[in-house]
Amino acid sequence: MIKPLMTLALLAAFAAAPAMAADKMAAPEKAPNAQQERMKTCNAKAADKKGDDRKAFMKTCLSDEKKAYDSKMGQCNTQSKGMKGDDRKKFMSECMKKAA
Repeated sequence: MIKPLMTLALLAAFAAAPAMAADKMAAPEKAPNAQQERMKTCNAKAADKKGDDRKAFMKTCLSDEKKAYDSKMGQCNTQSKGMKGDDRKKFMSECMKKAA
């Protein structure tokens, strides 16, 4: 009697697995974070490089991109002094999107 119940429970679990996987797949994707954006930019620039040259280039590129991002963030923060709430959030978003 126990084996048929265990078999039934396993079958039910396997039947539910595709439905649960579909729910996870349907979830909206998150926007890439700053590090992912830097990786994307540097990967595009390193398309023609291979091996150690590529590794060295990526290290330098990611470091330079991070410095530029931090500098821009600092400038935007300085300009947003005194702003609060939604006004500051909107300003920061627009400021960070502007070309350096």
